[in-house]
Amino acid sequence: MDSLLRYQLGALRAVEAAGRLGSMAKAAEELGVTVGAVSQQVLKAEQRLGRPIFTRGPKGLVPTPLGQSLLAGLTRGFREISQALTTAEARAEHVLTVTVAPVLAAKWLVPRLHRFHEAHPGLQLRIDASVERVDFDTSDVDVGVRVGAGPWPGVRADYLMDQSLFPLCSPALAAGIRDIEDLVSLPAIIDYNSPESWPIWLAAYGKSDLSLAAGPAFSDAALCLDAAIAGQGVSIGWQTLAQDALRDGRLVAPFPRPVQTGLAYWLVSSARRKPSAKVKAFETWLRAELADVGAGPPGAKRVQD
Repeated sequence: MDSLLRYQLGALRAVEAAGRLGSMAKAAEELGVTVGAVSQQVLKAEQRLGRPIFTRGPKGLVPTPLGQSLLAGLTRGFREISQALTTAEARAEHVLTVTVAPVLAAKWLVPRLHRFHEAHPGLQLRIDASVERVDFDTSDVDVGVRVGAGPWPGVRADYLMDQSLFPLCSPALAAGIRDIEDLVSLPAIIDYNSPESWPIWLAAYGKSDLSLAAGPAFSDAALCLDAAIAGQGVSIGWQTLAQDALRDGRLVAPFPRPVQTGLAYWLVSSARRKPSAKVKAFETWLRAELADVGAGPPGAKRVQD
């Protein structure tokens, strides 16, 4: 690598093309430059080596013994570079990398990916389960799904749907809940990364002064749902994360009217580039899947903040 740094890549490319084609003129035509430019690049390489690479004769360029050895390696090296770039370009065209929060990926996105693959069999999907900030112009991430107030500077942010909340519990616990006051006798499962969830919901129902019993606390919304499924208390759920558990009966929403959080789901991507065909395909599929989610459990009526 240190040796390579002493030579300009353009000079090596000119040497390789001239040797392979046997002519400065043919090399210039292939590289899209003048014959004089190729000649100067070859001369610089020879001066750097301190020995001639070619002899010039009436029939064109003839490699010296040094040139023969050098040209074989250069041709092989540029062929490998070309193959590597071709592979990288093919990967860029057929691989879609999506960044999404781990909990949304695990509880909602992954169980539905088979439908995406069926609709787009030629597109390979890579999931980056992360909430880290992404530079879409320099990373290999194509698009992301984020929850927040949005939009954000420096990225393209397309609104997907509002985020809403409602209490969730096991069917056994739900059997004993008739009104909101019944919640005080049950453990309230807490997501301590979203401590405002319960206050937002209680305020929407006019029950801000209701004192809930502290239940288990977790740093992950998925664990809160799992605890609710296990009957360990009542949790606050998002419509996306709770959708499957509600449908198959593992969870019940005793107060199904959803409450808006003021946040929303957004599709985020580069603000500098137009969305590619593969990003548009993912957006179309995602919007169709989210249309099936709705604001909350079937038949729910929205409570405004």
